[in-house]
Amino acid sequence: MSTAEFVYKIATEASFAPVRGSATYSGMPIDAKDGYMHFSSAGQLAETLRLHFAGQSGLLLLAVRSADLGKDLIWEASRGGALFPHLYGGPLPTAAIAWEAPLSVATDGACALPEAVR
Repeated sequence: MSTAEFVYKIATEASFAPVRGSATYSGMPIDAKDGYMHFSSAGQLAETLRLHFAGQSGLLLLAVRSADLGKDLIWEASRGGALFPHLYGGPLPTAAIAWEAPLSVATDGACALPEAVR
């Protein structure tokens, strides 16, 4: 279990734009497939972007207040045994999103993260 103030959701602008201003966000297709919403900690973001989003533009980084997710946020072993935050129990309440920032990832996986993450 982590006490990180924020967890981060990488989303496409196309998936998030239709729900901006509404109460919930159901996530990306992988979230529906796996039965929970994938997040990363600040320290996991660069590697997640490199591995899963290389060469993509039109992405958003959503900073989500961990405390707002309560007991539905579970930290589970994933890549290399590291604990990753996963949201169970329904869609993400958009009120838990503290801020969002656009992202683009180079074909080699490099990405400049917003200053607030560093």
